[in-house]
Amino acid sequence: MSALRDAALKSKAWPFEEARRIAARYARKDPEKGHVLFETGYGPSGLPHIGTFGEVARTTMIRRAFEVISDIPTRLICFSDDLDGMRKIPDNVPNQAMLEEHRQKPLTSVPDPFGEYPSFGDHNNAMLRRFLDTFGFEYEFYSATQFYKSGQFDDTLRLAAERYDAIMEIMLASLREERQQTYSCFLPIHPETGRVLYVPIRHVDAREGTVTFDDEEGREWTLPVTGGHCKLQWKPDFGARWAALDVDFEMYGKDHSTNTPIYDGICAVLGGRPPDHFTYELFLDEQGQKISKSKGNGLTIDEWLTYAATESLSYFMYQKPKTAKKMYFDVIPRAVDEYHQQLKAYPGQDVDGQVNNPVWHIHGGQPPASQMVVPFSMLLNLASVAGAKDKDGLWGFIRRYAPDASPQGNPDLDAAAGHALAYYDRFVAPTREFRAPTEKERVAMLDLRARLGDWTGGLDAEALQTMVFAVGTDHGFDPLRDWFTGLYEVLLGAKQGPRFGGFIALYGVAETVALIDRALAGELTKA
Repeated sequence: MSALRDAALKSKAWPFEEARRIAARYARKDPEKGHVLFETGYGPSGLPHIGTFGEVARTTMIRRAFEVISDIPTRLICFSDDLDGMRKIPDNVPNQAMLEEHRQKPLTSVPDPFGEYPSFGDHNNAMLRRFLDTFGFEYEFYSATQFYKSGQFDDTLRLAAERYDAIMEIMLASLREERQQTYSCFLPIHPETGRVLYVPIRHVDAREGTVTFDDEEGREWTLPVTGGHCKLQWKPDFGARWAALDVDFEMYGKDHSTNTPIYDGICAVLGGRPPDHFTYELFLDEQGQKISKSKGNGLTIDEWLTYAATESLSYFMYQKPKTAKKMYFDVIPRAVDEYHQQLKAYPGQDVDGQVNNPVWHIHGGQPPASQMVVPFSMLLNLASVAGAKDKDGLWGFIRRYAPDASPQGNPDLDAAAGHALAYYDRFVAPTREFRAPTEKERVAMLDLRARLGDWTGGLDAEALQTMVFAVGTDHGFDPLRDWFTGLYEVLLGAKQGPRFGGFIALYGVAETVALIDRALAGELTKA
């Protein structure tokens, strides 16, 4: 057994823990289909969003972990539920009136409001594939429309007709009495209007594989359950799809967790083995409310990537997936810096440490070297005091601090400099609030200024940090945190900030002296 596999088999990293659960499914016998199947779902009623990224990223992490501990081949399917009827019209698309005319039709039967693809479903599916390809995910795309119409789902649909009563028993137990009166697991698609119908089913013919129903106008119809003439309601569809494809693993949000017994039960009724599943906690906005596509609270994928690289988002997704986390703009700087801290630590770790390092899972066991010689939080503070309007302005300071660094040799740092400027302009500048120093702080800052004026230690960040500590200690700040809070609020206009010695090394000793002079003269509070 290789050292990597040995380490993976005892790793406490959650992707390896999940991978070991999946491997236990086939401890005695390999799957007859010849591979282990991972699946993620996508509802193409709207554009791909940050939750879509999270599901595929996390599932990929588990898939890569499984490939270390098992020799069984793997596949990942991204399944689009594009046969669903368009029940709501998204607010963020054009041609609303046109879409209104096609309400309740399958998304692949609704014209594309952007005029670029054969249907709205095709448009959103294309956006999904482009989205996933941009991040380099390895997957196979499945369309529910093709899945139903091609006959690939027919055997399972016929079995659903045969075992209709057993499926309905599971479903009716979960429904209110009023809903029970009209519910059917089958949704016919009207032969004339093309709309997905939510109507009572009068009769299910198990032998013929048909359903009989009355449409909204009272006309009776009989349709086969196969060939895309009907679709399953979404909860039965979950379990039936697991059975039809023999899915081994799927993750979903906590809001689905109460449905897990329903999904599993229907899968079993249809002759399948329920997959392993992983329920993750939902993301919260800055007010602690659940992020919602319709509300538009929280962060979008494009917004995150405006202010930080993809890897920082993957790092955020890796962290404690079973814990609810705030996902708003203020989490970005920390995610960037922690990601690079882990990246820098990776080469010095043994194999046990490496498989527990988030960057192993973010990069599938092949993390790159970090070229971030300046933390993102430091770049933000530099942007705050340097008055730089573009990356070149920041690079003037960076080169003095790290003479060997360059935009070409440190592309991640170069990108971070641009991200830091964008983040500063959007979130930091509007909230900066400088205050005047207390008398105790003024005396201490004059002492700090004097010591910097006599400084001969060059741009040694640690030595400068030690000196700043000494000033705070000598002037009786207890806790010492109050001294640094004073520096941040008086000199940077912020409630928190970087290691101040590192900031001095980056910004410059003479420049920091000038900044103290401006603060003590009251110039910063007037700005």
